[in-house]
Amino acid sequence: MSELFDAVDALVASRATLPPPAERKRLRAAHGLTIDEVAGALKVRRATVSGWESGKTEPRPPERDAYARLLDQLAELYPAPSALEEPDAPAVPTTFTAAPAPAEARTLSTGPAPEAADMTATENTQTSPAPVAAALEAAPRPAGTSRSTSTSRRPAVRKAAPAGTPAGGTDPRFENGPLAVIDVEDGQVLAYCTGGLVLDVPAKSIPALVDWTLREAKLGQPKLSGPGKDADPLIVLTEAALERYGLPVALTDEERLAGRIPEGHKVIKQLVRAEWKLTKRGFGPWARIYRPAQGSERACVQLCIPSWNALDTRHWGEAGQLPPAELARVLGVYASRVMTPRGSTAVTGLELMTALHPPTRASEADATGKRHSEHNPGSLGKDPVDCAPCEAPDGHPLLKDLPRFHVRGPGEKLFEEAYDWARPMTDAECTLRHLVGIDVNMAFAAGANGLVVGLGAPTHVKAPVFDPKLPGSWLVDLSHVDLSRVKLGKDKWADLDGSLLPSPFTPKGERPEGPAWYATPTVAYAVELGYDVTPLEAYVRYENGRYLDGWYNRLRDAYLATMADLGVDADLSPADFLTAMDGYRGRDPELAIVVSAVKATVKGGLGKLRERPRGEGWRPGGPWRALSRPTWRPDIRAAVISRTRINLHRKIVKHAAFTGQYPIAVLSDCVVYAADGTSPLDFLPYRDGKPLPGGFKLGINPGLVKHEGTQSVLWGEEVRERFNAPELNLARYIKDGTVTDVDNGE
Repeated sequence: MSELFDAVDALVASRATLPPPAERKRLRAAHGLTIDEVAGALKVRRATVSGWESGKTEPRPPERDAYARLLDQLAELYPAPSALEEPDAPAVPTTFTAAPAPAEARTLSTGPAPEAADMTATENTQTSPAPVAAALEAAPRPAGTSRSTSTSRRPAVRKAAPAGTPAGGTDPRFENGPLAVIDVEDGQVLAYCTGGLVLDVPAKSIPALVDWTLREAKLGQPKLSGPGKDADPLIVLTEAALERYGLPVALTDEERLAGRIPEGHKVIKQLVRAEWKLTKRGFGPWARIYRPAQGSERACVQLCIPSWNALDTRHWGEAGQLPPAELARVLGVYASRVMTPRGSTAVTGLELMTALHPPTRASEADATGKRHSEHNPGSLGKDPVDCAPCEAPDGHPLLKDLPRFHVRGPGEKLFEEAYDWARPMTDAECTLRHLVGIDVNMAFAAGANGLVVGLGAPTHVKAPVFDPKLPGSWLVDLSHVDLSRVKLGKDKWADLDGSLLPSPFTPKGERPEGPAWYATPTVAYAVELGYDVTPLEAYVRYENGRYLDGWYNRLRDAYLATMADLGVDADLSPADFLTAMDGYRGRDPELAIVVSAVKATVKGGLGKLRERPRGEGWRPGGPWRALSRPTWRPDIRAAVISRTRINLHRKIVKHAAFTGQYPIAVLSDCVVYAADGTSPLDFLPYRDGKPLPGGFKLGINPGLVKHEGTQSVLWGEEVRERFNAPELNLARYIKDGTVTDVDNGE
């Protein structure tokens, strides 16, 4: 019988209980342990422990027992904050992950959420609804707060938010989070907030909704910078809410083109009567409703209307079609990690720059004790500055005296753009079996990291001496740079096949033919390759700084945190990283939407730095609205793109010098190589798990690369033959192999 007991004990031990993956990681980090230390103690690989913490794999005996013992001891040392408990109820760690709470599970009436409602649940230890509800009803309520007695909804229960969901800020002014999705259910207007919280909304009109949002909803987000401003609360209106408040569910074609509903609409008249104002863009998909600020107090609410195409499907996917609670989760994660959306991802990307570097700050107190507004060092200020003529896009007022049909060439116009280059395959490459594409993660964000850019107006200099530390635009002849022989380091030269490489100086990869305008990173790279440069003239910016560092850091952290929630950690081995990336979007489609939105925020924000006219009755030579912004800075955009392109070319050259392999095609941040295998590991030169220094490295961090896609060499040759285009850019189609039309480079 004792043998049977021993067998039973062994069977129970083989399934030692473990906390959810997120809690495993929290406990390790709380004790200051690294993954390597845990792996060493348990005598497993580093990637194995990483897999346990991401939930991709589960430990097996005998390691499972030891791992459970470690976590149990750490849990005693670092217990998670416990929630409101029944007597003798077990504490429930707040970091455990649960499925999104159903709408009826968390309902509060208007007014502050009761402190007693801060309830947490987990997948493994769910507290039964009845005791929780009783505990909540017994808890003291703030004055003026009532709970719903509707039989269709249970009293408020706070449940642990799904991975990546913000559960409200610590600032008591914004305890219900940055935003709410307004919906109507069984005749009741509900506000779905982050973390699964649901509030009853008493407002019967849009003006009343705005007033309720500012007075009672406790929505918003603290400022991101000392001199900055708190984020305005965001209210998202579903189709049911639009109908309830007298707004159209969809815009007419005329309204869509105008970007707003007519000024005579009854809702706008209601706002006017209530003394609310709209910004110049009117009542459109991203309407901003405000009253003039009284001192430091702001009264402004941002509206988002998905059915009016506020959430562009190119960047937000199917977010606009999600149920209210799920949409609140997606937007809430984005808000907590990036900022509360202020418009499109492009607008938000630009607003994030300003939020991190506000144009003004309060001065020191003067003799009378008063403080005044003054320029905030490191910002772009509050007034726009003129760009240099070479940096101005066609139609800019600086160019109004040019002949009407004049086409500016490289000697008149700065043309720093992303790569779009391809070449025919060599005979040797045609004998290989596959074309493998790799893509640089957050390439343009990485290009912004540490970049010194101009903060003020340019200074024109004749025959300057090139200074790689001075941001600006330089007129210089780089046609003498020969890629067949380049410098890779101090006194280290390499001989390459220059005909198989794109030029680093032009987006199309063509060798320049004479003097042209370049941003500082491009000219600095020519020097790095071992060649002298002699600029003819330049527009330089002596007032400069690393304006984009904070912007990069925030977007990088948002991207990495969300990818970690999707099971892709920054410390995975190359093989484990490729495995983790395979199908990562399917693990949590809502968080995958956030990833897309973060990446679109990077590109869109940089694009806004050189925003072109958008209707407005503009004519060439006249000003357009964007020119009035201090953040209209084409020179900063050019510098980031220049550095991004140069960063990529540097890796291509290092790879070619070490392996003899050359790219088939390059498109923006994607590079295609011919290889015998289907994986990037079949051609990237890893040695003992370590990548080529200065070359391509697999990983999720910005600047590292991931697998973009693989097609056969026969596929590449067939589509080029079908479209009679020997230099068709295969990087454009490598992801899924679908070619819909001849590549025109646009």
